[in-house]
Amino acid sequence: MSAPIAVLTGASGGIGRHIAKQLAARNYRLLLLGRDLKALETLQNELPSQEQSFHIALQVDLASDADLDRVIELVNDIGRVDLLVNNAGVNTMVPFTSLSKEQLDATLDVNVRAPMLLVQGLLPLLERNNGIIVNVGSSFGAIGYPLQAQYCASKFALRGFSEALARELSDSSVQVKYFAPRATQTAINTDKVNELNKVLGNTMDSPEYVAQQFIQLLDSTERRRSVGTKESFFAKLNALWPNLVDNALAKQLATIKQTMR
Repeated sequence: MSAPIAVLTGASGGIGRHIAKQLAARNYRLLLLGRDLKALETLQNELPSQEQSFHIALQVDLASDADLDRVIELVNDIGRVDLLVNNAGVNTMVPFTSLSKEQLDATLDVNVRAPMLLVQGLLPLLERNNGIIVNVGSSFGAIGYPLQAQYCASKFALRGFSEALARELSDSSVQVKYFAPRATQTAINTDKVNELNKVLGNTMDSPEYVAQQFIQLLDSTERRRSVGTKESFFAKLNALWPNLVDNALAKQLATIKQTMR
């Protein structure tokens, strides 16, 4: 029996690298997608494989329609996909009034539009193989946070897309899951963001731990999983009594703005 095939976006990042290692250990053949070709090729060589060129590294810009089409065409040429992990994400923590149009476009293109188009393009093959889609969101997909307006908008959208699609495909062979890490120790965070998390006492997980949580979701019958008890409680509180969260974050606002200045 041939190895199952997983398509993983954002494979060159911290969480992506460790998800790739977890999946390769489970004998998945990986199509590693990212912007940093050198990092992708390094990861490709580190992964256990059954034969030469078992895993594929492909440099792509997920904001480019041509690159998305290239990925879909390659996977269709392979003729199989069992797992699609939409893990890639971009973020810039700035006041909304300072956000450039280019930053806004990049956030929405990579965090929302690309996952939707990849799902749409690969869905026939996923249906053929009883496939699984995992969209990697964020705790900020359930909580609006100061200086994160565009990022929260993108992750709220990804969560809504995942929920709607899971319900739409509930009579099919495809599973749709949503995975929401909290703050994680990766390069997406600037020094100022790391300092802010430290000042506020926010827990930051290792990417290894986040990848383990991802695998637990993948192995379960759950449709969604959030990392962090405190963050999960805060999200539920935000859904039920948002005024309480408004007040809690208002007390942090001066610290947030000062630290991120």
